[in-house]
Amino acid sequence: MYSFTVPFDNNQAERDIRMMKVKQKVSGCFRSADGADLFCQIRGYISTARKNGQPALDVLHLALAGTPYLPSFVSPA
Repeated sequence: MYSFTVPFDNNQAERDIRMMKVKQKVSGCFRSADGADLFCQIRGYISTARKNGQPALDVLHLALAGTPYLPSFVSPA
């Protein structure tokens, strides 16, 4: 009640899918199931990185360079 660092609500799942619904509304639909899958993978990667305090552009650069960001609790396979 007194800490402004706590989110107003706890509906993180709704906030995570909001961008996908906005994209769907703007373009009408995804052109293919593969395009929708790729969009979800990229958004999931960025969302995970942001939740772990990483800047989105930095982790995208790492992914394109071939060394994607992995959270500390994930061990590389």
